[in-house]
This record gives sequence, C-alpha cells and structure tokens, in this order.
Amino acid sequence: MNWIPLENTDELEALLTRSNHRPQVIFKHSTRCSVSSMIKNRLERSEAPPEIDFHYLNLIRFRALSNEIATKFDVHHESPQVLLIENGECIYAEDHSAIHMEEIKEQINLA
Repeated sequence: MNWIPLENTDELEALLTRSNHRPQVIFKHSTRCSVSSMIKNRLERSEAPPEIDFHYLNLIRFRALSNEIATKFDVHHESPQVLLIENGECIYAEDHSAIHMEEIKEQINLA
C-alpha cells in the first residue's frame, strides 16, 4: 500500500481536483484504536488497485481536517472510516470492521 499523507486543506483540495480524473480514497485512522489498526493492516495486506489513490489521515493529529472532511461530504465522522471520492463527491463511505478492499473495488467496478 502506498499511502499518500493527508494533513491539510491544500492537500484535500488537490485530492478533490484529482478525483475528477481518478478515484481517491481517504482512510481516516485513529492511532489510539485497535480496530482502526486492524483495518489499516487489512487494507495494507490487500492488493490496492493502481486505478485508485489512497490517502491516509491520522485523525488524532489532524482532527480539524477530519471534521472538515465530515462536513464537506456530509458524512458522519467514524473511525476507522473510508471515503471514496469521485468527481468531487463522496460516492461511498464505510466504517469499522465493514471496511474491505473488495468493497472499495466494487464501488468503481474493479472487482
């Protein structure tokens, strides 16, 4: 897994622009949560499709950005959480143990 760090609003805006050309995934991770660590490990053991960019947000360190994302996409904050962004819109969001790479792939018809 090649995580792209997501740490500020400028990076979020760049992600939104890129989402017009290729899907973007935001993984909101709590470094204090064992479930979040388990899901991060599960994603890292899966084969990440090269068609998708995967962004990693440490929500403990960047809580304000995490809250901004929740507001921008009108998605209730959870941790861990994945958001799939296409054309500037969140087309899929999942949280906790329901997060699986196969589900992400299915959302963009890669499975």
